[in-house]
Amino acid sequence: MPGYLTTHVLDTARGCPAAGLTIDLFRIEGDNQVHLKSLVTNEDGRTDEQILPSDEFALGEYQLVFHAGAYLDAIGHKAQGPRFLDLIPIRFGMAEPLHYHVPLLLSPYGYSTYRGS
Repeated sequence: MPGYLTTHVLDTARGCPAAGLTIDLFRIEGDNQVHLKSLVTNEDGRTDEQILPSDEFALGEYQLVFHAGAYLDAIGHKAQGPRFLDLIPIRFGMAEPLHYHVPLLLSPYGYSTYRGS
């Protein structure tokens, strides 16, 4: 079974998918982060393609960086000073060739994630 990586971003403050949110994918190689790609969520809060499809999948450590601050600005939730949440990095490992799903539940003042299915 080939592995692949997906996400789903939900705006829990508004009760809807987080459309238009930029996500960067990095592969962690020792002390280095290698940028692999950037994607933007669609109207359903998902990316139009798998973040890491089967033909690009490799075991190892990765990091997703969710551009929450830019998303919050775009939907009209402007910060008066430094934003509490701006970039949200989630570092994780993929040890088997499976479907890894890393969702993000987002609000202006908090977030959560988990290994989804």
